[in-house]
Amino acid sequence: MRALRVVGLDEDGETVICEDPENGDRFSVPADERLRAAARGDLTRLGQVQIEMEAQMRPREIQARVRGGASVQDVAAAAGIPEQRVERYAYPVLLERAQIAERSQRAHPVREDGPDVQTLGEVIAHTFGMRGHDFTDAEWDAWRGEDGKWVVRLQWQAGRSENRAHWVFHPGAHGGTVAPLDDHAVDLLDPSPNRPLRTVRPVTALAREALELDESEETPVEAEAEDTAPPPAPPKPSTPAIPALDLDTTPSAPAEPEPSAPLAEQAGEDDLEAVEDDAARKTEPARRRKNHPMVPSWEDVLLGVRSHR
Repeated sequence: MRALRVVGLDEDGETVICEDPENGDRFSVPADERLRAAARGDLTRLGQVQIEMEAQMRPREIQARVRGGASVQDVAAAAGIPEQRVERYAYPVLLERAQIAERSQRAHPVREDGPDVQTLGEVIAHTFGMRGHDFTDAEWDAWRGEDGKWVVRLQWQAGRSENRAHWVFHPGAHGGTVAPLDDHAVDLLDPSPNRPLRTVRPVTALAREALELDESEETPVEAEAEDTAPPPAPPKPSTPAIPALDLDTTPSAPAEPEPSAPLAEQAGEDDLEAVEDDAARKTEPARRRKNHPMVPSWEDVLLGVRSHR
């Protein structure tokens, strides 16, 4: 073990510079709580700091999380450490992600018949031009997924909506290839209006619960309406049915009184039938006279009596 001597503090004030007296090699030691506790000879505090440091997130784990898409703020909040300490280990990983996002724009989208001749950046720029969007305002990012493949994300603003499209990037010769992962990515690669429309997705569980809630709220309202409905009117007393009369609409002459008994007695037996027939004809309704010759009825022919019509 070589002995080093302290030269002083670095310009940042957080690093102690030590030097090898034999060959002049210099070394740096972070001026953290452990060094202070060791310089004071506080072994108890030195053990506590060691336990706290082991409980914190290691640099390799910090880089793994950042490479997986987490931000510096997210990692610092999860580990409970300052963001400056995370940035020290996250900077090279953030630079790697930016390089992958830039390389993916030179990759070729995979079509049904193979890789496209145009690059992803050229296709997206053409689509944005057709839709009136500014391609320079779009933001590119990339991270490594759980399966070890690089995922590329494009984020842009259209009106008040914020849109995102994702592709999987396979580095390789001639820039590599990219394949869409969601509907927005497919739309950007194929903006043709003749493309068939997508089918409507089924109703989500949240929307189904909202519909059931609306129906349950409408049911009590209907029940209350039934309760508050006015009582039915009492039934009207039934009136006896009046038999229909078969009325004759033809005008009828006023009925003449039947011949009295003395008149019938004075008539002879030969004229009795003629008198009764004459009385019956007088009680019949008067008929409208027609402009045609009179035809005697069969009673007149049979009895030999001429009726006065």
